[in-house]
Parts: sequence; C-alpha cells; structure tokens
Amino acid sequence: MTIQLDRVPLKRALISVYDKTGLEELAAGLHAAGVQIVSTGSTAQRIAGAGVPVTEVSEVTGFQECLDGRVKTLHPMVHAGILADRRREDHVAQLEQMDVQPFDLVVVNLYPFVDTVRSGAGQDEVVEQIDIGGPSMVRAAAKNHPSVAVVVDPAKYGDVVSAAQQGGFDLPARRRLAALAFAHTAAYDNAVAAWTAAQFEADEDAAEASLFPPYAGVTLQRAQTLRYGENPHQSAALYVEDGAAPGIAQAELLHGKAMSYNNYADADAALRAAYDFGQPAVAIVKHANPCGVGIAAESAEDAIAEAHRKAHDCDPVSAFGGVIAANREVTAGMANTVQAIFTEVVIAPSFSAEALEILSAKKNIRLLRLPEGFARATGRESIEYKQVSGGMLLQARDAVDAAGDDPETWTLAAGPAADPETLADLAFAWRAVRAPKSNAVLLASGGATVGIGMGQVNRLDSCRLAVERANTLGAATTGAQEVTTESTTEITTAGGAENVSGTGAPERARGAVAASDAFFPFADGLQILIDAGVRAVVQPGGSVRDEDVIAAAEAAGVTMYFTGARHFFHG
Repeated sequence: MTIQLDRVPLKRALISVYDKTGLEELAAGLHAAGVQIVSTGSTAQRIAGAGVPVTEVSEVTGFQECLDGRVKTLHPMVHAGILADRRREDHVAQLEQMDVQPFDLVVVNLYPFVDTVRSGAGQDEVVEQIDIGGPSMVRAAAKNHPSVAVVVDPAKYGDVVSAAQQGGFDLPARRRLAALAFAHTAAYDNAVAAWTAAQFEADEDAAEASLFPPYAGVTLQRAQTLRYGENPHQSAALYVEDGAAPGIAQAELLHGKAMSYNNYADADAALRAAYDFGQPAVAIVKHANPCGVGIAAESAEDAIAEAHRKAHDCDPVSAFGGVIAANREVTAGMANTVQAIFTEVVIAPSFSAEALEILSAKKNIRLLRLPEGFARATGRESIEYKQVSGGMLLQARDAVDAAGDDPETWTLAAGPAADPETLADLAFAWRAVRAPKSNAVLLASGGATVGIGMGQVNRLDSCRLAVERANTLGAATTGAQEVTTESTTEITTAGGAENVSGTGAPERARGAVAASDAFFPFADGLQILIDAGVRAVVQPGGSVRDEDVIAAAEAAGVTMYFTGARHFFHG
C-alpha cells in the first residue's frame, strides 16, 4: 500500500557541507525548531562550536570515518534512512526491523572540484576532490523526494528554517528542491567527466586531445526567459554556463527595460570588437556587424569619448538604433554624445556617476555594467561552440593571437615600407577587420574605421561596399533612412552635407588604409581600393594569383603587407 505524503515535518536532518556559508545560522534555526541534527567531520565540529547539539554520523553508523575521510556516510544506516519511501508500509516496517531512523532533510554541498582544477593543482590533488559520498546522498534524497527534502544551495537555508518552523516542505517544494539537486550533481559530474577525458584519454597528440577531449559537456542554467527570440514568433531564454568566465550573460542592467535576444547577441558582438584592443576603444554594432570602431590614446583628455566619436563618425546612419560597447568607463563626455542618438544598449565595465545620470534620463536605453573580472578570453585555452544540426562544432576562439597578427612579422609584398603613422593605421585595421562577418574589407584612418564591407559572398563586392560606405555614410553626410529597431520603425537623419549620394559627400576612402580578412583571389578587388585612393593594404596573402595582386599594387605605388594569417568570421 502507498500513501501520499504532502507536508513532511522536519524532525531529523543530515548535514554534510564543504561550503560552510551560513552553516551556524542554519543549525541554530533547525535546533530551535526541534530538529535533531546528524553531521560529519568538520561540519559537525562547526555546528558544535556554535553551541548547537549535533550527533556525529559515526555514532549512527557505529563505524569511524576512515581513509582520510573517503568513507564517512557510505553506510546502510545513512542511506536506508535517506532512501526509505515512507509512503510504503513495507519500507517503514523494514526501517523498524533494522532500527534505522529516517531523515526528513538532507543538506549537502560538494567538494570544490572545479575550483581545484582552476587553481592549477596536480592530478592527485584534483582527483581527491572528486566527491563520492556527497553526490550519493544528494541523489538518494532527490530520488526519494516524496519523503525527503534535499538542499544543496546555502541561499536556500532561510527557506529551510522557515519550513522547519511551519511543519516542513510540501510536496511541490520537495520536487523543486529535488530538481535543483539533480542539476547540481549533473553539473558536478559533467565537470569531472570533462576533466578526466582531457587528462586520461589523450590520444597521440596530447596537446590536441587536451584542447578537444573525447568528451565535452556544457552545463547551463536558465537565468531568464526573454520576451522572444530573433523574431516575435520565436520563444527564447538566456542560460548561463556553470564555471564559465563572467561575460555578457552576467552583466548588470543598471537602467532600461529587459534585454532581448537580439540585444544580447549584438552586445556580445560589440564586446568582441571593443575588447580586441588594448587602447580605449568603442565599437558600435547593428545586426551583429560593426558599423564603426574607434580607438584613442590612453593619454587623451577624454579618451573613451574620443573613441566613441570616431566610431560613430564612420556610419551615423547605421549607428541609429545600434548597440555600443566600450572597454573603459563611460564618461560624461561620451554620455552627452550618446544621449542625442537613439541607442538600444550601452555596455561598459563601468559608468561615471554623471554619465549614468545623463543616460538614465533616456527611457528606452539599456545600460549594462560588465561583471567584475570580465575580460575577453584570449589564447588557445578558450573554446567556442556553434550548434549545427545533429551536433556541435568546437574551435579555439579567434583572439587576434596568430603569429601573423603582430605587424613586426608582416612581409612587405609591394610598394614602399609604411611610415609609423600608416603602419599604426594598418595595425588598427587588421584588428578591426576581425569583427565584421566575412568576407570583410575594412577601410581605416586615424585609429577609426571609415568604411566597412562585410558579409558579402565575394571579395569584389566587399571592396565596393567598403568604398561606397566610406564615401557616402560619413559624419559629414546626411540622409533620411528608415531604421527598424526592436520595437519601432523610425526615420532618422544625420546632419552635414546635403545628401548621402550627392556630390557633397567626402571621399574618405582616399588616403585611407585597407585590411582584408582573407587574401584577394584576383587583382580586381584590390584595384577597386586603388582606384578609390587607398594608400596601403594589409591582407593574408597566399592566393595562387598573388603575383597579379602584387603587380597591381606595385603599378599604383601602393604599400601592401602580407600577414600569413586569416580572420574569417562566419558568426
């Protein structure tokens, strides 16, 4: 016969925690509510030290902890007390026959396996942090949630004390706690499986196996449900990755309505562009592509405001309704400029008090502060994932860290060697060209983009688009354009000359430098840049027609460097 247990009074609790945050308060609250506490090792010592009566688990099992604590709770007197389904008369009868007292509450958290791995500890030390008894108790209690409440998060201790005072957790609450517990052990096991796969299952290429082990798992927890996805008919949610370095998903919303799916995607793309630079930098992104990137000297009077001005001047029309990322604190100077432009999101490591006040006066702008410790991942240690039908693609993140990304390694393929100013612009352009979707060709001058041709299916169109945008969309042009944002469609104009296609538009391509994210397959794309007046070009090289491309540059007296590195970005 099975009976239904709704609210189970908390009479006896088993507590065994590594993270002892809030332990004394929990124990005192349970004791005050009449709950008997059984505990292990250092947990029991802390509880006793707080003046709360506690029974050592060894008194329950009749067996002392041994093997440096590896065996403490792995005993029938413990697990029968957790796993007995008290809805069943035969289980209750067996407990009585074996003289086992049941547990109504299990409070457990696990050894710090992930933190130990991150610390760089050796294999033996890491292995010692693979918890055995903890996950066993958690899973047992979660499985038996009809009879037992299980808690793995110190943030829930207040709820535990309240439940103890009010007659226990009801069944729906125990089910929710069980789900959290299973997620907790799943994340823990996933971390152990990923580490052991990398450490113990290495193939002949140990370095490659460490980067891409036979098993790879990601543990995600839902942070929030979003209003919709890329389009209103698509549902969406934001999840955070357990153990991941803090990023856009952990950013704090200081002002404005909740972030949308597209807001998050564009903000991450903007961060990718802005944080590729060590200097103060600002990137403005629309539909995952940059419409402007600018840098300024650290010594400038208001460096981040200058970087924003440069980024905005590249394409003021597209910047309307865009997302802005800064890699330095947003100042009042930058805020005064931004507040005059319709902007969806501004994300930065911090905002000055005055800047926050200025921008908060705009109702529809979202202001996000990056989490403490944020830094764009660099090096080969960082892996990015891309879902494909039936599986995942994994690759090392492109962090502008290839050997050919250093201008000192570039090969002068044509024309005279660049002077320091030109070389600085080429270095800027080469870093910035990583941000647009490929095929990408980018024009730059004075530490700022002036024209970007992105996402084209051939490099010829990318060259044409970069020149056209440089010569029609700059800060000195104007034009009415319909702009569709998350919530509205508006008409905007950018002040300056008479119109975007008129003769008053500046020829910003003339005298600029160019970067191409991959080689020129023919000389015709380069010729478009040459005819527009580009003075220097940086590209990977490596085409079977490199000689034709070099000849075109030589004939025009244009400086051209080969990097030997490529920066495709398919998004």
